[in-house]
Amino acid sequence: MTLHRRRFMQLACALAGAPALALAQQAYPSRAIRMVVPFTAGSTTDVIGRTVAEQLEKRLGQPVVVENRPGAGGVLGATLVAGAAGDGYTVLVHSAAHLANQSLYPGLKYDTLKDFIPVTMLASMPNVIVAASAREFKSLRDLVDRACAEPDQYTYGSSGSGSGAHIAGEKFNAATGIKAIHVPYRGTPEAVNDVIAGRVDWFFLPLPLALPMVNAGKLTALAVSADARAAALPNVPTTAEAGFGGADQKFWVGMFVPASISGPVLDTLHSGAVQALSSDTTRQRFDGLGVEPAPMPQQQFAELIRVEMETTTRLIRDAGIRAGN
Repeated sequence: MTLHRRRFMQLACALAGAPALALAQQAYPSRAIRMVVPFTAGSTTDVIGRTVAEQLEKRLGQPVVVENRPGAGGVLGATLVAGAAGDGYTVLVHSAAHLANQSLYPGLKYDTLKDFIPVTMLASMPNVIVAASAREFKSLRDLVDRACAEPDQYTYGSSGSGSGAHIAGEKFNAATGIKAIHVPYRGTPEAVNDVIAGRVDWFFLPLPLALPMVNAGKLTALAVSADARAAALPNVPTTAEAGFGGADQKFWVGMFVPASISGPVLDTLHSGAVQALSSDTTRQRFDGLGVEPAPMPQQQFAELIRVEMETTTRLIRDAGIRAGN
């Protein structure tokens, strides 16, 4: 074979292999995935995100790096992800607060429904209505009766105006007919400290945060705001069992991606997340927190987002809630 013919054959082989090489380079995932958590490290959302990230990277074969971007009730982190490429290498792990921000911050640079695709819910847990032990409420009914008898004399705390605890408190006000006064704080720890001290009467606290303080006797659990009792607090009734239907408000965490993502990449992420949630390690860690894995089909999660966002938007409008007010 002449030198010229040999070089021609080498070039032809290289060109023939180029499509296969390109496909191999495009296989997802081929590099690290960034998981943006728009809350501080150690928060409930962060702990859930990190637990899933650890198992997700085992399923996908690439590192999943958690990046905390707290601020404005989760808006800063969500804005970052909304503007990211839809290639599957940037994902958002957010809480139910994601659905409230469209109404709380009219100047958002993203549209919650149009600019994100929900991948799957990761975990759900009830809020627990915890009260200051010094108030000696005998039950949730006792609390409501006292608050009805003395309008505007009782208070509930939250981690800030427009936060999940604030929305849960206003939903509770509407369901019971009481007029408890909202007291916003800069964060959950500050609010809970004042509940323990008796300066604020009650708080809607996610179960993982409430459990150790209830078990230690620092707080009294009056009810769980869910449709079923929590296994970690089997003697605490639900709000419905206590006589107040419509006062339930679950706390959940889910995974979202930019809306421009392709179908195959979305399917890979969804499958990986579901597998991560089914691992023994995830279940053991979640059990210790009082958290339940909550995987669901992508379309089911998307429909839940749509319905809950309508309900949340209506509640925020009717209660006149605004971020910072």
